[in-house]
Amino acid sequence: MDAAAPYLTGPADPAAAGRVLGPVTGLVDAAGWLYAHWYLLAAAIAVCWGVCELVVRRLAGTASAQRMALELVSTRHFDPSAEEIFRRGVQLARACRAMPWWAPRRAKAVQIRLRADGSTPLRYRIEGPAGGERLLSITPFGPDVTVERALPIADKPRDHVVRAEFLLRGKPTAPLREVPLTPDPLQPLVDAVADLRAELGDLAEIRLDIQRAPKWALRARRLQLMGAARRAEHREAQRSARWLRQDASGIEDSLGWQLQQLLSDKPSSVAGRRLVMPPVPRRVDPAEALGKLAEDDHLVRIQLLVMCASNTAGRAQARLAQLQAAFDVFGSRSRWAMRGWRLGPWRIGADHWPTRRGFERRWNLGHCQPPRPNWVRLEELTGLLKPPTVHCRLPVLASDLPTFELGKPALLLQGIYRAPDGRERLVATYAEETLFEVGTGKAGGGKTERALAQAIGWAHAGGGLVFVDPHRDSWPRALPFLAHEMLMPRIALIDLGGLGPNPRVSSWNPLGMHHGQAAHEVVEAIADAYASALAWDDATAPRALTILTAALTVLVAINEAACQASRPQDQATLFHIRALLTDAAFRTAALTAVAAQLDEETRAWWQAVFPTLPNDTFAVVLNPITRLAANPITRAFPGQPTGVYNIRTAMDTRMVVWVCPGDNGPTDRLLTALLARDLLRAARSRRDTPQEKRVPFRPYFDELITLTGAAPETIAAMFEDLRKYKCHIHGMTQLLSRLPTPVRLSLLQNASTLATTAGSKSAIAPITAEWGDDPGPDRIATMERFEHYVSMNVHGRRIGPIQLRGPHLDDAFATLARPQQAGALQRAAHANAQALPLDQLTERAAGQLGRVAAFLAAHSPADAAVHLPKEKNEWT
Repeated sequence: MDAAAPYLTGPADPAAAGRVLGPVTGLVDAAGWLYAHWYLLAAAIAVCWGVCELVVRRLAGTASAQRMALELVSTRHFDPSAEEIFRRGVQLARACRAMPWWAPRRAKAVQIRLRADGSTPLRYRIEGPAGGERLLSITPFGPDVTVERALPIADKPRDHVVRAEFLLRGKPTAPLREVPLTPDPLQPLVDAVADLRAELGDLAEIRLDIQRAPKWALRARRLQLMGAARRAEHREAQRSARWLRQDASGIEDSLGWQLQQLLSDKPSSVAGRRLVMPPVPRRVDPAEALGKLAEDDHLVRIQLLVMCASNTAGRAQARLAQLQAAFDVFGSRSRWAMRGWRLGPWRIGADHWPTRRGFERRWNLGHCQPPRPNWVRLEELTGLLKPPTVHCRLPVLASDLPTFELGKPALLLQGIYRAPDGRERLVATYAEETLFEVGTGKAGGGKTERALAQAIGWAHAGGGLVFVDPHRDSWPRALPFLAHEMLMPRIALIDLGGLGPNPRVSSWNPLGMHHGQAAHEVVEAIADAYASALAWDDATAPRALTILTAALTVLVAINEAACQASRPQDQATLFHIRALLTDAAFRTAALTAVAAQLDEETRAWWQAVFPTLPNDTFAVVLNPITRLAANPITRAFPGQPTGVYNIRTAMDTRMVVWVCPGDNGPTDRLLTALLARDLLRAARSRRDTPQEKRVPFRPYFDELITLTGAAPETIAAMFEDLRKYKCHIHGMTQLLSRLPTPVRLSLLQNASTLATTAGSKSAIAPITAEWGDDPGPDRIATMERFEHYVSMNVHGRRIGPIQLRGPHLDDAFATLARPQQAGALQRAAHANAQALPLDQLTERAAGQLGRVAAFLAAHSPADAAVHLPKEKNEWT
């Protein structure tokens, strides 16, 4: 025992103790030193963090320089399903990773840019890694969305700029509100920027950055949420137990319970009643506790930045407030809230230190580095993953529909558009794109007033037109607004209404050759007009067409000879067809005088076929001419040898011609058919002029039902052919269904502009059917007077249908009104048309047969004769 004592009680080895305590002492001393010099440690950590941040920023900036941009443009029929939008979101999330391996996470993002600057309602762009271009260029949206490579946008500096960053607030596991696809979820944002004004420098842009959620951060967040849920359940169980014990104690202390115990025969039960079983904490359900963060699939982190600017004080701040209200639509238990603090009237946010510099860096480089996780599922972003759809009501901006300027020939007035902010402006289409126009609606709805405003604006811009109005009401209405000195030399009035005891009437010779027309074109035009007005064709009236064509050929040859002899005043007219067919002496003189100008086949017909025709053959040809001759107006106007009316010259010299053909009787229909066919012939004759030198000309046809009743095939041919010759038709009618089928089909097929006022649903239905019944007949039928729905072509795409108010002349062109000069314009219009008193023209027309016969007698070759057999069919 003594021998072992030294091992048990002897002193410890100093060297060993030093080896054990040395490191501990060193750590204690180092901790003490660091505690005393903590600022050095903080400085070292700050330096390391700064160096790492500098390296990361450099790498992120290098990676951001390799980004590309795509612009998505949707058609008006774009209507995607929720599945198509979800697949697009999956593509965006996948494209985030198309970056070099060394790129920091903040650069691995795809950005959706929604931009409005007054030039377009809302531009939809996607910017992301260059490696993701192939993936993002092919969308699941099909042909309704066009994807184009976009160029960088360079913004001019604005005087006033406001910035904002939106963060998710509320319950972090709760989703945003599920916004339906109808109406478009983008509609609140579109409405917020609908009143942007480019001339004031207004700009609003929203940038939504999307990137994959980091898994380590998700795991940490899930552990935190699960721990918080368990603690909440424990606290709830403890609270319930406490309340349970308090309830039990309260019962035991109550007077009723004490009396019950005194009266009870079982005092042993008292102890048992005092036992209280505390509730067990409920098991935490991960799906309930984690909410939208329970699964990794389709979970992304987002960053939402907004910038508004303007050159006018206050407009940028107001725009930001509108966008903030628009984002409230997406809010539920989780919502978008603007980052910052409010101190009374001031708000400290992205526009102020210390967050402004970071905002601008992320804005310029496209880095996704939100201060909060902002985790959402792709389903929550459905409304922002696509361009505007068919269910989005887009505003009409000046870039979509230009503002009308009086005197500018490139623009054609369409109506008054009321913007979402209440401002009104006269809108127009481009004249070169407005080829044919159709206006329908009930009587008094404003379609003629709108056409008059358009025609007056076109005339003041230097354009040529002919306004055909069977009722003549448009002329006195337009008279004060055309009574300008510069316009008077260009305006002519052809009034066949016969107002007054001795009206002034212009003159026209449909057979006249003094204007240099081609003979075969004149013959064809008149024969076709006859056939159209009288419903002739090769099956029902072949003989009548043959006789008429042969007679016209001879008369046109006479007129050619008269013009070559410098005697245009001796030309024949339509009324000489009677003499040619019924007067043997006149016929023999005519055929003898022009025998050399007629082809062999025509001479053979007159020699061999004509004498064999029965006596009653000519009635069908002469009856319409007899009706024309019975009316003094229709006898005088086309019965002059050298008519002034020449629509081809009016086209080429930019004349403004008002034609009032009269009533809708059989005689007037024939004259209307002749005028319409002459217009078609004159327009087609412009093929002798190079296309770039053809002057645009616009015929306006009021009351198409009346005009097409006389010349349906002619009007249909105008809508089909005249575009090539820069002759653009504008037609107005009350009912499309009453138009002949060829006219209606050609009109709807080629119309650049369709317009309708209010009317019955059955009358409006053909127009709304062309618009896909959006708007429908029910809506249009209840519009107020002078309101129109109009669809137009601008820059090759259709605008509308949008609601316009028809321009009222007294309001839109009040500054043009010159009522005191209306009389001077009336006299100038008659003078330009060389209108003479009716009795004077009637006298001249009555003596024309003698002058033509004298010319034929004087110019018949002595050695030329057409030998006709003895005639047995003299007209009696």
